Amino acid sequence: MAKRELKIAVVGLGVAGSYLLNRLSEQHEVDGYERQPFDRFNAVCAWGTSRHELGKILSPLGISFEQYILHDGKYMRVDLGEEMLEIPLKGLVTFDKHQLELDLVKGQRAHFGVKATPDSILNDGYDLVVDATGNHRAFLPKLSQDFFIPCIEYKVRYNPSPPTDDFYIKPFRHDSGYLWYFPLEKGNGYVGAGDFFRKHLEFADEYNRNHPGEIIKKIGRPIRFTPPRLCEPFYQGKVVGVGESIGTIFPILGEGIIPSLECAEILCETLPDLEEYRERVLDHFSIFYDIYRLVKLKIENRFNPIRHANLLMKTYRYMKAREERFGMTIRANDLYKIIRM
Repeated sequence: MAKRELKIAVVGLGVAGSYLLNRLSEQHEVDGYERQPFDRFNAVCAWGTSRHELGKILSPLGISFEQYILHDGKYMRVDLGEEMLEIPLKGLVTFDKHQLELDLVKGQRAHFGVKATPDSILNDGYDLVVDATGNHRAFLPKLSQDFFIPCIEYKVRYNPSPPTDDFYIKPFRHDSGYLWYFPLEKGNGYVGAGDFFRKHLEFADEYNRNHPGEIIKKIGRPIRFTPPRLCEPFYQGKVVGVGESIGTIFPILGEGIIPSLECAEILCETLPDLEEYRERVLDHFSIFYDIYRLVKLKIENRFNPIRHANLLMKTYRYMKAREERFGMTIRANDLYKIIRM
């Protein structure tokens, strides 16, 4: 039986929202709303992802991911202080996320510079309102348990050359976050830091002092680390959440591009059955709760490698089975050294 055409509002045109506006417009009447004006639209995040996974996700839309790649990584240096790990990469790249999001909404009914509110949108004749507002979760009830890590990020232009030629991260003590350098193109890079204990500005500024360059852009925002299991309800009335608004951020890495796109595709496949959507999201992202527990134990200094070995092994097995999805070689010893900090 053919699905009934719905009138849908997608609020928030980040990676999940822009994908949904494009994908759902094939079968439905869809409007996208983004509070940022078009000429000041920022695609927030360090722009790192797996070329294999993004290529698979975008191919059905007729979009070649290869055209957006800025840097094709060969290795990632992980600075543990007394030791520097060098992790071989399997398709980890940086890409022009800003251009991809704009291309996804090109030719669609995208309304930039419009601050959609529950009062305006819910009374505007839509059958469904998609909350793709990320950490704001603007159209769904506030969560009783919500866990954020504040982040800062700088886009930096280096002259004559950047501080390193590939990916670099420095995990913080108790795995409360990490500092990152992601290379872009033409001597540019992203320097950022996220830290539960709010020392992210201190760490990022220290890196910038040691590796000076011209700061082109500065972005700061918290990232939701609460997993989907603790982000219910996913839907209420005619509102349904997608992506970071319902916790699809991989807890160890703080990475949300691929999980949010996977979540968006689950919504496309299950509409209009929102209960089926809920069940599939909980199943697909069930491991996120275990990894969230592991990260929280570390932050609270309660992690015991013997008592919590099962959580560590679950994390390792999940990532090892998905090396191309994460874009890197997953080695048990590397993971243990990082978690042990």
